[in-house]
Amino acid sequence: MQDSAGIGMAASVGPCASIPAEHMDFIRQVLDRVGDKWSMLIIAVLEGGPMRYTDLQRQIPGISQRMLTHTLRRLTQDGLISRTAYAEVPPRVEYALAPLGGGLNDIVKQLIGWAADHHDEIRANRSRAGATAPSASRS
Repeated sequence: MQDSAGIGMAASVGPCASIPAEHMDFIRQVLDRVGDKWSMLIIAVLEGGPMRYTDLQRQIPGISQRMLTHTLRRLTQDGLISRTAYAEVPPRVEYALAPLGGGLNDIVKQLIGWAADHHDEIRANRSRAGATAPSASRS
């Protein structure tokens, strides 16, 4: 929300009311980061302990090499996962949950579980909504 001068204002009620207006942009960035599908899946997969890049790629069906690299880099920058490179031949790199990411892991597992538990219901709702949508809005 912005006032007439274009300055950000805090929400007066609800979950955002306790967050200073000047923090909201950053909070949205963090939520966007941890809420994207690949970040959540990587965090959930790393619960079992450190993993190498190729093992992560095998455990997360559908993720491209580019997206895995990009997401790992972003999660590492935010301190949610750690990257450890070992001075070996051939080089070995492992990714693991950092303490900050470990705190997020339970939330991520609950979201993934909720999505799995309600898969059929959501799919049926989407089908019904698609069947009743006006043809002009389908383009």
